[in-house]
Amino acid sequence: MNARAASFISPRATQLGSMIGLMSIPVAPTRKRGNPNWGRQIPPAPALATEFELRVRQMQLTAEMYTSSRELRIWCERNRNRVYIPEWLLQEWDITVDALFSGVA
Repeated sequence: MNARAASFISPRATQLGSMIGLMSIPVAPTRKRGNPNWGRQIPPAPALATEFELRVRQMQLTAEMYTSSRELRIWCERNRNRVYIPEWLLQEWDITVDALFSGVA
């Protein structure tokens, strides 16, 4: 450092090092800013079980047991216009679904 540059810097700065050296030391750890997921695709939502699947699981039935279950058939007849029931099962039991059912009692 030449004498002319040293006249513009305080004596304390020359004791601790150069002025640039003091400014380059961060006072606190820098925090990352912004969204770390920016530009990444949103992962697909997990598939949720339908009401029918929950009921079948509760009854502990396998797919082969669906058509022989009396309790499941009664439940399907009661809920045919309210929840999803597989079409093949509706056809097997000859249950018709009202296409324009509003759900209002």
